[in-house]
Amino acid sequence: MFKNREQIDDSVFSFGFITGYLKKYDYVQIVAATMLLALGVMFIYSTGNQVGSKLALTFWVKQLQWICCGLGVWAIMAAGDYRQFKPVSIIIYLFCLALLVIVLLYGTKIYGARRWLFISELNIRLQPSEFSKLGVILLLSALFSSRTFNVNKFKYLVSAGVIVGVPFLLIAKEPDLGSALVLLPLSVIMIFAAGLHWKYILISLILICSLATGEIINETTQFYPLLKEYQKERILTFLDPERDITYRGYNQFQAKLAVGSGGMTGKGIGQGTQNTLGFLPQSVSNNDFIFSVIAEETGFVGCVALILAYIVLLYSMLRTAFVASDTFGRYIAIGIATVFFTHCFINIGMSIGATPVTGLPLPFVSYGGSFILFAMCSLGILQSIYRLRKD
Repeated sequence: MFKNREQIDDSVFSFGFITGYLKKYDYVQIVAATMLLALGVMFIYSTGNQVGSKLALTFWVKQLQWICCGLGVWAIMAAGDYRQFKPVSIIIYLFCLALLVIVLLYGTKIYGARRWLFISELNIRLQPSEFSKLGVILLLSALFSSRTFNVNKFKYLVSAGVIVGVPFLLIAKEPDLGSALVLLPLSVIMIFAAGLHWKYILISLILICSLATGEIINETTQFYPLLKEYQKERILTFLDPERDITYRGYNQFQAKLAVGSGGMTGKGIGQGTQNTLGFLPQSVSNNDFIFSVIAEETGFVGCVALILAYIVLLYSMLRTAFVASDTFGRYIAIGIATVFFTHCFINIGMSIGATPVTGLPLPFVSYGGSFILFAMCSLGILQSIYRLRKD
């Protein structure tokens, strides 16, 4: 097979280089994400069969197409050097802001909200608010990791607040308050990780208590100057589930029934009655309330398995933060982990009545292309951070 010693040495070196390179990847994260993606496709297919319409039957195919695109993005990001994003983070951030402005001016309006950009040539819709999360993470990470930045100086805190505040207002204007609110825990956790002094933490707690007091006053006086009518009703319905159970509170009520009816082992995949009979609205069963479908069809056992997969995924993200070779990579990993945790917490909470209905997707499981692209791109960057980690 080999004509001389040099060919053997070159072959062994090449094979060893490849295996050594592959060993640098975080396979715990890869396995957890793959399981969640497979689970998502399976239940999107299941809900499509239960709904029975021609459009619903194609959702799982479209999800696979988005996953394939996401895998390409993941491969590019994972093989690259995440540190190259630091000098161009401001450009990425400004590009995301430009998309948010464009969607407000020319975006497709659905159910009264202008959140999507329709690309007719490709026949796809993109949601810029998903990509803006990554833009904020990269710019905050670049800012916090710079040598001159001091999180305990007021002017630097203000600059961080502006970075978060501008996309927050643009996304809230669409309106998409759920996606906008994700930026708040993201910024708080990253600022805390940057070494915020305890006195500022105390001031923040006082502000939170003040906001909570204001919310109590608002509940008493029914005064909501900054919220649209449907947002106000969502909050009121969450606080009093029986306030409007036939309209605004209907989805969440049926979602809780689906979760409760699953029992220990569920009714079987494809056998859930809440979705099949249309009690759980079929327009949201494969995205906002897919956890309810999973809970009804796989029961408590399936829910525990799903949550364990997310715990493993979040563990791998935080481990990447600890082993990162620089602070820039550490802040990126913390920011991405915060976004994923927030989505999981709110989406699962919607299905069990623990959080208001906001429309946030369940990572890797809910149907939707924009979040899949954001999630796969984020995981690719995390793989790059892990691959270039310190010894």
